Amino acid sequence: MFHNRPPSPKYAPDSDFVKELDREILAFIHQGLDNDDPRGFNRLALKEFELQFNTIPPYRDYCLHKGVSPGQAEKWQDIPAVPSNAFKNFVLATFPVQDAEHAYFTSGTTNPLKKGKIYRDSGAVNLVNAANGLLTKQYVFPDFERMKIMLMTPSPQMAPGIGMAVGLERLRTQFGTPDSAYLISRRGLNLELLLQSLLESEHTGLPLALIGSTLGFIYFFRECQKHDIQFNLPPGSRICDGGGYMGQFGECSKEQYFELCEMILGVPEHHCINVLGMGEVSTNFFDNTLNDYLEKKEVSERYKLIAPWTKTEVVDINGFKPLPAGEVGLLKHYDLANRSMVVAVQTDNLGVILEEGFEIVGRWKKKPGRLDAEAIRNAHGGRIITQMVNFLLKRNLKRLDRIYQKLAKRIR
Repeated sequence: MFHNRPPSPKYAPDSDFVKELDREILAFIHQGLDNDDPRGFNRLALKEFELQFNTIPPYRDYCLHKGVSPGQAEKWQDIPAVPSNAFKNFVLATFPVQDAEHAYFTSGTTNPLKKGKIYRDSGAVNLVNAANGLLTKQYVFPDFERMKIMLMTPSPQMAPGIGMAVGLERLRTQFGTPDSAYLISRRGLNLELLLQSLLESEHTGLPLALIGSTLGFIYFFRECQKHDIQFNLPPGSRICDGGGYMGQFGECSKEQYFELCEMILGVPEHHCINVLGMGEVSTNFFDNTLNDYLEKKEVSERYKLIAPWTKTEVVDINGFKPLPAGEVGLLKHYDLANRSMVVAVQTDNLGVILEEGFEIVGRWKKKPGRLDAEAIRNAHGGRIITQMVNFLLKRNLKRLDRIYQKLAKRIR
């Protein structure tokens, strides 16, 4: 049973405590990606824990069951991490949800019929925008202020309940040129606009950014292969995909995916950025590849960057104890931008800590015992796209060759 006592006025959404906390977190984020302040992170994480413990009844009960309260936690690692599935069963918000500025559902990867509920107030939205705007600039558009972006996703007007659509609208307005556009409507994938944009970019030499689910790109690449259709996008073009490469939507390994990006679109691997985004965690995690290439760093393994306002651990599946670098386990994230929810989230994503970041390698099937690391590595990622979008993506692809032939004669 929850202890449904009303929160102290100290922790009310308009209290000095919350306002000051938001100012401090925002300032911490604005210190940038070179910020190295472990004491500052620890202090803010514990302050968030104090707020969340005192305003979210189910989380407070969970923490008491774990034997941890704000007075007992001395470091961020002591803060109890909420299983991501808890968002499906409880409202985890530090404020009255009727005042939410963001209200949407998670993708429901494990069970599409039971989705998590995500709520953010205006202060938390400012934190999310600041964090992901800084990361997107650094790791997706470090060399361009704006460029044409084609989004293989529905717009937030079409899918207001999908967090991915809300985040991508912010990206489009912040980094896209006026002719940037969404490619999925209720009628399906706008294949003519996609092909026209690819051909025009090829013809004019103006780079193009393509953003969407890994699944959508794979469907498109496979259909292009059937009809021997290829493009040669100009240098600087890039692909940013979210999701994984194999296991839930056909045989396509990570290596094969990058080969298809270059073969079908002419985009080299170092201009292909995978992003891990999840509703339960406010900050997105981007690949290092494009940034490393532009900074002429030595070729290194692909990994997700850990922003200074986040921490990521990998824990074992039995005792949830931290694992050393190189061992596969469950990803646990601590995110200061999660002020309106819970700062610590235990996910079902399998991953590995690498020298400078981490990589997601699969999804745990909730079977105890030992993990077969090689089998997991060959099943990267999980789909982040709903069944509705899946259907809309595939529906119009059968018309690809006919539309391409018509447009190619006019543009090429």
